[in-house]
Amino acid sequence: MQLVWWWSQETIAVVTGANRGIGFEIARQLAGHGLTVILTSRDTSVGIEAAKVLQEGGFNVDVHQLDVLDRESISEFTEWIKEKYGGLDILVNNAGVNYNLGSDNSVQFAQQVVDTNYYGTKSMIKAMIPLMRPSAAGARIVNVSSRLGKLNGRRNRIQDATLREELNNLDTLSEELIDRTVSTFLQQVEDDTWLSGGWPQTFTDYSISKLAVNAYTRLVAKELSDRPEGEKIYINCYCPGWVKTAMTGWAGNISAEDAADTGVWLALLPDVAITGKFFAERREVNF
Repeated sequence: MQLVWWWSQETIAVVTGANRGIGFEIARQLAGHGLTVILTSRDTSVGIEAAKVLQEGGFNVDVHQLDVLDRESISEFTEWIKEKYGGLDILVNNAGVNYNLGSDNSVQFAQQVVDTNYYGTKSMIKAMIPLMRPSAAGARIVNVSSRLGKLNGRRNRIQDATLREELNNLDTLSEELIDRTVSTFLQQVEDDTWLSGGWPQTFTDYSISKLAVNAYTRLVAKELSDRPEGEKIYINCYCPGWVKTAMTGWAGNISAEDAADTGVWLALLPDVAITGKFFAERREVNF
């Protein structure tokens, strides 16, 4: 699909967890297209250093501290971007964690994984939607997710067919259902009964967190679908693949540059109503 230039230097894109890896590369590529990019990082000094690299390359990049787990941090960021830029046009939710490598499947950090990957993403979406600026092309939300969170994956999926159907059906899908699903998993982790709970068997905590992100993406797309022309917001998610970054222990087979490509493509899609979809390598994939 040919990109139509609907954006300019006045277009504001926020990228979370952008101090390294895929987030940094998404920020670099968006800035390379001429947008103004707000690079956010949990660690202020690390974020400033990352932004400096892009600024020295001639890119229009600003930086601000943001911890998606901290309501105060989100609130502070919200006030700052509203005051300095009057809002935003693109949100890329990239901030995420994974503590398993290789064939590991520990759930020691399950709470933090779910809190960061799902609840952190959800908190940012809720905080930023009221600040997304009206435009003919529509505002964009891109959630960096994973195929590991596919509802109907052949190998790595929730075994409960009824729950899968409830999460898959837009008529029964709700925020309460998604929250209840992840809460049930976390309770089983606490009770040490999760192994017999019928959860995905690969990187279980990460898979559940991304399944929740995928489901929430579809739900928000539905909720936003009746917004009037000129105030549209399109939200999609994508799997960057197994990327050679710190999160995979540098074991991935895809460069951060290639991994960022679909995210940037989704953020800059021309004026077409693609929303509530899951992509990999610029191709739509079933949830």
